[in-house]
Amino acid sequence: MFQYIIISFLSLVLSLGIGLPVFAAEPKVETPSTAIVIFGATGDLTAKKLAPALYHLAIDGKLAEKTAIVGIGRRDYSSEEFRKQLHDAIQINSRTKSVDDAFWNHFQNKISYQRLDFDRDEGYEQLSEDLKKQNNRVYYLATQPSYFPQIVQKLSEHGLIKDPDRDKEWSRIVIEKPFGSDLDSAIALQKQLSEYLDESQIYRIDHFLGKEGIQNLISFRFEDSLFEPLWNNRYIDHVQITLSEDIGIGTRANFWEETGLLRDLFQNHLMQILALVAMEPPSTLQASDVHAAKIKLLNAIQPFNLKEVDQLAISGQYDSGNVKGIQVSGYRQEKGVPADSLVETFAAAKLSIDNERWKGVPFYLRAGKRLPAKTTEIAVVFKGKDGKENGHTLFIRIQPDAGIFLRKFAKNADDPRPLIRLDAPSKKPPVEAYEKLLADCIQGNASLFVQADEQIASWRLWTPLIDHWQSHPPQAFPNYKAGTWGPKASEELVHWEILEISKS
Repeated sequence: MFQYIIISFLSLVLSLGIGLPVFAAEPKVETPSTAIVIFGATGDLTAKKLAPALYHLAIDGKLAEKTAIVGIGRRDYSSEEFRKQLHDAIQINSRTKSVDDAFWNHFQNKISYQRLDFDRDEGYEQLSEDLKKQNNRVYYLATQPSYFPQIVQKLSEHGLIKDPDRDKEWSRIVIEKPFGSDLDSAIALQKQLSEYLDESQIYRIDHFLGKEGIQNLISFRFEDSLFEPLWNNRYIDHVQITLSEDIGIGTRANFWEETGLLRDLFQNHLMQILALVAMEPPSTLQASDVHAAKIKLLNAIQPFNLKEVDQLAISGQYDSGNVKGIQVSGYRQEKGVPADSLVETFAAAKLSIDNERWKGVPFYLRAGKRLPAKTTEIAVVFKGKDGKENGHTLFIRIQPDAGIFLRKFAKNADDPRPLIRLDAPSKKPPVEAYEKLLADCIQGNASLFVQADEQIASWRLWTPLIDHWQSHPPQAFPNYKAGTWGPKASEELVHWEILEISKS
């Protein structure tokens, strides 16, 4: 039945061109000259992500010639030392693993460094002097979140932030996650930032939204829209979203003990993916329309019934085990982790969306550390004949090997389930997420950034579960071995679908 529906809709679309939203191609806009000021410029984020992204934007002609890159930090570096550090970081971490020396000799002249204590006025006075020739500014806060309000306040007090209602030039603030640690702290942080910034100036970055797989998802849902007539509770049985990592926590014990998996991956990455999968098609792909559709969807997710929450949400912590043939330690044996830690490294949950499109369709989310593979993918399981059994499964893989695949339903367990790729694999290496997002920020395109109301809606859903787990600590941690797909209770929640590309 499913094949006939697809063929019928495809024929209808090709012959009549009806029922699908049409989005005009974005006009090419000249990149404005900009000062890109990175607070916390000597940290890992700059070395691993920001410096390679800026280098590739420049070498690809996507930065204006008069762009200036200013590194801000508390270490006593000279500009020459900072440039050398970035050169080495780009060579190690960029997608090409190389630096064009001839281009670098030109590019490095855009880079400077200033030592600045975030709470001292003198440094901001010097920064104001240095930026006189650059009216447009992107301030990237690659610091601990506790510094966000302080830095923004000082920038404002020293006239370094343009007024969007008065000034022709602009200022934009890029903020990394986490945006708060629960609902109350997120509201408080938003209130602090709003004293000095208009919402249009705040760019909350979620790097997942810059990935090639997310662009595929957006195009699949809102530009091609072949499956849009089937994207509802009449045809879809349930939806699964998996974000798995095969690595442990590494040297991030302090961060992980404070944060946990629910805060680190669920309330941002998974919720953003869920919103793009389930939201109503926006009237355009302009930022305001996209954000409005996402917020409406997030607010339609039913809150957890705390009397039933233990059946709807599963937590886990990995024990020692074998990952890809290598024996690894359990979470409690990682350096810096207390021997009795109750912090989760795995979570799975069943969500319901209270609207006409998705009534009765469960959405299953899971994420974890030390699982068998590193992957982020969406599995849309369609109803079978007469809606009595599961049918075909549509996979939208975000990473790695981004693509869209259809696995056909097998009549019985012995029949093969052929996998059909619905998109053409890219022949070019994918552009890194930070390249895409930095370029969008400079152009003023906020559609792939996160709005305040999205963050608040997400925290409103997950904070009660965080509080519940803290007040009802798990009794059986660790409860899954490294190299497995998590606790047994997760498998009892739903039969998880995983894309096996090698079998295609």
